[in-house]
Parts: sequence; C-alpha cells; structure tokens
Amino acid sequence: MPKITYIEQNGTEHVVDAETGVSVMEAAIKNMVPGIDADCGGACACATCHVYVDEAWREKTGKPEAMEESMLDFAYEPKENSRLSCQITVTDALDGLVVRLPEFQG
Repeated sequence: MPKITYIEQNGTEHVVDAETGVSVMEAAIKNMVPGIDADCGGACACATCHVYVDEAWREKTGKPEAMEESMLDFAYEPKENSRLSCQITVTDALDGLVVRLPEFQG
C-alpha cells in the first residue's frame, strides 16, 4: 500500500497506508487525519479537502482539471501547488506522497 504523509499547519505529520484507487481525501478521512473536512464527500463541489502538494510530487499528481481549478478559487490561500485531495487518485506511483494542509479549509 502506498504511504501518504499529511502535514498539518503546526508541523504534525500523519503517515497513512492508502489503498490504491481511493482518493487522497478518502485515505485521510478513513485514517482520521485532522484538517480534511470533505464537506461534499469528494464530489469536487467545495474546497474543504484542499492541500498543498509537495513540490517533489507535483508532476506525479498532475494538474487540476477545469472543474477543480474553479473550486480552488474558494480554497483558503490557494497556491500554484494547490489541489483538492478528492481529485488525486492514489496509485503505486504516489507511494511517499507528501501533502501539507492549509491553516483553514474552505
């Protein structure tokens, strides 16, 4: 199982084993990672699963599609490396992925 590291604003790290095929958001929810609210349940209809993808992983996670890009406008302090974690599917290639959580969601 790929390991994903979620880093809270205060530096607290949560390393979880994520099933392939689920979203980075789903892996966070299943492992009770604080800071991922996921109000819409992964429908790309809010920005409460916003994360900052570590620079080393940006190419592997890809760029946001148009709908995700629109929802990122509602995210707290979006940056170039902002993604909605519901739109990143866990694959074996993402083993070791590091994402940082914003100070607030939505």
